[in-house]
Amino acid sequence: MIDTITEALNNLVDKLHGWLSAFIQNIPNLVLAILVMVASYFIAIYTKKLVSKLVKKRVSQASVANMIAKITAVVVVLTGLFLALGILNLSKMLTSLLAGAGVAGLAVGLALQGTLSNTFAGVVISFRKRIQLGNWVETNGFSGEVIDVNLKEFVLKEADNNLVIIPNKMVLENPLKNYSLTNRMRVNLECGVGYESDLEAVEILTKTTIAKAFKEVGSPDNVEFYYTEFGDSSINYLCRFWIESESLLEKLKAKTKAIIEIKKAYDREGVNIPFPIRTLEFNNKLAFEEASIENQFSNN
Repeated sequence: MIDTITEALNNLVDKLHGWLSAFIQNIPNLVLAILVMVASYFIAIYTKKLVSKLVKKRVSQASVANMIAKITAVVVVLTGLFLALGILNLSKMLTSLLAGAGVAGLAVGLALQGTLSNTFAGVVISFRKRIQLGNWVETNGFSGEVIDVNLKEFVLKEADNNLVIIPNKMVLENPLKNYSLTNRMRVNLECGVGYESDLEAVEILTKTTIAKAFKEVGSPDNVEFYYTEFGDSSINYLCRFWIESESLLEKLKAKTKAIIEIKKAYDREGVNIPFPIRTLEFNNKLAFEEASIENQFSNN
């Protein structure tokens, strides 16, 4: 019994001596690994600041710039960790870490699929030059001014001052119309005049009225005017002209102004804008026939 305990103690001492010898032999590698980790930490801090400055020059959203800077810093630190483990000859641990990171990343990706898709969509949208804060856009059935683009949502302010919050993924996957990319918009105006009207005079009057109401139109020749159909109670036309505007709200204001000025001009010149008329015809022939049949029965 005593011999067994003595042998076990000797084995333990030998193990400790072996570990101590290995530790002493690996002190240079350990110091180098620590230096690599410290250096990677400071490099990560510097890289984070540098990337943040560079990204903010291209992206106006601070949240997106900070996220990209943090991801870059994490990548630098992980690179330093892998180098340090390699210096310590811990390749098996390095392989285990990579495998564990892959499995964990897959699990997190599946669990946060919707959130991550919105996050990456927000990053992509932020780097698009054709979508900027202050633009007036239309997407997913909503129209308004872009007031915020962050890592989760796309925020619009509609003309009625209501805020619309749209997930970034929906904005990226659906068509988006940006009214602010050009400084000109075309206003389409549909109306109708009575059948008794002088159509040529109506065309000249409408074009002249639009040209006087909007300085950017200039000449009446710049106003497009087309008769489109013989309606139920009017002859309908389409009038189109260009205005200087970058906002859909300004386009609506211009259309309102055009309607008011055209109505005033038509009233002065006696041009009729008819409202729908329905004519009802009452045919009493059936009633007379029924009355005659009743009279015959009564006489019999």
